[in-house]
Amino acid sequence: MTTRPRGSGKAKYLLGFAVLALVVIGLSPVAQRVASAARGTYESLETFANIISIVQKNYVEEVSMEEMVEGAIQGMVSSLDPHSAYLTPELYKELQVDARGTFGGLGIEITLKDDVLTIITPLEDTPAFRAGVKPGDQIIQIDGELTKGMSLMKAVSIMRGPRGTDVTLSIGRAGEAELIDFTLTREIIKIKSVRDAEIIDGRFGYVRVSQFQEGTARELTKALDDLETKSDGGLDGLIMDLRYNPGGLLDQAWRVSDLFIDSGMIVYTDGRTEQQRQKFFAHSEGTRPQLPMVILVNEGSASASEIVAGALQDHSRAVVVGTQTFGKGSVQTILPLDGASALRLTTARYFTPTGRSIQATGIEPDVIVERTLPQVAKADLNGAIREANLHGHMENNQDDKDSDGKVGVYDKQDPQLDRAIDLLKTWAVFSKNNGFNMDVAKSLASREQPKTE
Repeated sequence: MTTRPRGSGKAKYLLGFAVLALVVIGLSPVAQRVASAARGTYESLETFANIISIVQKNYVEEVSMEEMVEGAIQGMVSSLDPHSAYLTPELYKELQVDARGTFGGLGIEITLKDDVLTIITPLEDTPAFRAGVKPGDQIIQIDGELTKGMSLMKAVSIMRGPRGTDVTLSIGRAGEAELIDFTLTREIIKIKSVRDAEIIDGRFGYVRVSQFQEGTARELTKALDDLETKSDGGLDGLIMDLRYNPGGLLDQAWRVSDLFIDSGMIVYTDGRTEQQRQKFFAHSEGTRPQLPMVILVNEGSASASEIVAGALQDHSRAVVVGTQTFGKGSVQTILPLDGASALRLTTARYFTPTGRSIQATGIEPDVIVERTLPQVAKADLNGAIREANLHGHMENNQDDKDSDGKVGVYDKQDPQLDRAIDLLKTWAVFSKNNGFNMDVAKSLASREQPKTE
């Protein structure tokens, strides 16, 4: 980046300010307010330029203009909300790799909670998962470098790398007095979007969607077709597991929802500009058979997975079982810049078909059932991270609404899945006699279930 001769910028500023002051005289109140706002902008920019000049002259080491401007941009964008970021060319490439679902890394989903890098969940069958990394763990150091003040994208870029190389995470964990060091060997992380498709009891389909990436809807269609083929006489019900699904691509959430809804709105977004106000509708073509359906969610279900759960819940197409979801109801747009960098900017909120904003509240299940995981202690789930816990998160801006029809805790090895199966079994009996009836399903879901010891 080239620098201008000393003093030239200030001279231009003073000249511009003088002209502005002359023009203000005699303007209408509205025009005066606009001019006042312009003066405020000029003054802020002058302060910024002065700070750059002071740093260049007085900092203990020489700092390039490019480094200072990049740092200023990163600070400005990251101060907006936890999900906006300035993407350097390297980070922009990482983001594009994310969408394809294949990269060299450790297999963890992370976020910033109270300015500390915190693990949302380790991905199954990855180095982090096998080593015993847990949700809620705080990453204090990466290869000895303190993470305080480190951006989310920078942390991701450091932890990723070539397969076979090592990285050491120093973890802070609730109940542990000392940091726990995990030296993990990077692997090629292939996130298969649709997995664990199987038949339960010979008549119910189960499929887990781990995240929404390129081709998720296509993968899910194939998995459902395979389940139909394998089932004896066709499926009597379907369970779609969205637990610990961190989200992904909005268009894939829409397409997945469209598989089960034949008409009406699926999701809409609302922002400050017309371009940011979009509506996504269902189509009758390609809609799956109206089978009884249960969606499993928990505190790790975020963003695109909340769109799907909310849409099918609003359309009375599925019963949602589990715990309150993460609550990320904002839309990030990737805005490419010159030089292969980009902005990831929060540009809108999304809403379910009935107008619910999920931001910082999440999806309330029709049936609340806690889950006990073999690899996660129950105490760890009590400190689950949600959007509302993140510093700088956007508020919901909707009035709280009472929710009813919830049931109590049903606790065993995987009580959420077991409850879903029990619900489908009973629902299937009613459906054979009365056809597909969501009112029957809601009635069944509201019944208290016995606890097992």
